[in-house]
Amino acid sequence: MAAVKPMIAMTGIGTALPPYRMDQADTTRRIVDALSSNPDSARWARRIFKQCGVETRYTCEPDLLNEASACRYLPKEDRSEVPSTAERMAVYKRASVPLAISAARDALADAKMNADRITHLITVSCTGQFLPGIDAALVRELGLAPSVMRIPLTFIGCAAGMKAICLSKQLVSGDPKANVLIVCVELCTLHIQPSGDRDALFGASFFGDGASACVIGAVGPQHQQVYLLGDDHTVLLPGGADEMIWEVGNAGFDLYLSPNIPRLIGEYVPAEVSRLIGEAHLELWAIHPGGKGIIEVLQSRYGLSDEQVAPSLGVLRDIGNVSSATILFVMKKMREQLRERGTARAAGLALAFGPGLTAEMIKITYVASKVTSKRRAEDAQYVL
Repeated sequence: MAAVKPMIAMTGIGTALPPYRMDQADTTRRIVDALSSNPDSARWARRIFKQCGVETRYTCEPDLLNEASACRYLPKEDRSEVPSTAERMAVYKRASVPLAISAARDALADAKMNADRITHLITVSCTGQFLPGIDAALVRELGLAPSVMRIPLTFIGCAAGMKAICLSKQLVSGDPKANVLIVCVELCTLHIQPSGDRDALFGASFFGDGASACVIGAVGPQHQQVYLLGDDHTVLLPGGADEMIWEVGNAGFDLYLSPNIPRLIGEYVPAEVSRLIGEAHLELWAIHPGGKGIIEVLQSRYGLSDEQVAPSLGVLRDIGNVSSATILFVMKKMREQLRERGTARAAGLALAFGPGLTAEMIKITYVASKVTSKRRAEDAQYVL
C-alpha cells in the first residue's frame, strides 16, 4: 500500500495591531487641511480617501494623529522637518519587534505549539530593514531553538505573505516533522509622503500597520478548525512591470500603484486560477485586499456573493491594506465567519498580488473537526 502523503495545515493564526487608531474621516480632514493651498489635490484626496473602502487603520507613529500643521508626515511646502528615511527606519526598528512578537505568540498559542518545536522561521516585511533583524529578536524573545532555520523574505511586497505560506507548505512536504512559523510585520504608514501628488495621496489613502503570524506543519489529532493546504501556484503576469513600484527614497519609500492593476488582474489572473483549480467550484475566496477594485473585479469575474468577499472587504474596512501581513488577517476573519456559521468543511483559494505584477495562490480546505487517522486518506485526497 502506498504511503499517504502528510496532510499539511495552517494550524494557528495570530495578529497584532499598533495602539494608534486612524479614523478615515478624520485623516481625510487633516490631509485636506494640509493641502489647503492646492485645491485640486485637496479635492482628489477627499475623493480617493472616501472611495477606497477604508474606515479605520492603525499606525505605530503617534505623530500621524496630529493636526496638519503639527504633523511632520503630511503634505507641506516646507519640507525641512519631514522625517528622513533613516528616522523612519529607526521608528520601524523600535515598533516592529513588539508587534512581531505579539502576533507570533498568538499564532503559537492558537496552534497549541511550543516554541521549541519550531524548526523554520520565515520573517516577512517590505516596509523596513535592520540587522540583526526581526528573526533574531524572535528567536531570543520566543525561546526558539538557536539552530532554527531562519528565512527572511524582504522587500517583496504585498504578495510576500502568501509566498511564505506556499514556501512553508513545500518545506513541510519535504520534511513532515518540520514546523514553520511565519511572521509578517508591516509599518506602511511610516512611508506616507509629504506630497500632494496623486500617486502619493493614493498610497496614503488605504495602507495601515500591523503584524500577522501563522504556524504550518503536518496536521495532528489535536488540531481542529484548521486550513489544510493543497497545491500552490506562482506567476509573473505580463504587462505589469511598471504598474506597482516600491523604491527607497530620501523621505521613506516611494510607492506607485497604477489604476490599471484591477484591470490587469481581471484580464490575466483567471487563466492562472484555472491552471490551479480547473473548473472546480470553490466556496472560500481569501482575496488579499490590495484595493477595493481588486476585490470587485474578482467578485464580478467569479460571481461571488457579498458573503464570500466579506472577510476581504471587512479587513480593508477595519485595518486597511497591511501589505504582506493582510492575507492572514483575511484568513483569520474568514475562519471566524466559518465558525459562526457552523461550517464543517469548505474548499477554497487564497491569493495575493504584488509588484511584478506577481500572483501567488494556494488551494485551501477549512476543516472544523479534528482530523483523525481514519479519515486522513479521504481528507488528503479532498484537499490535494
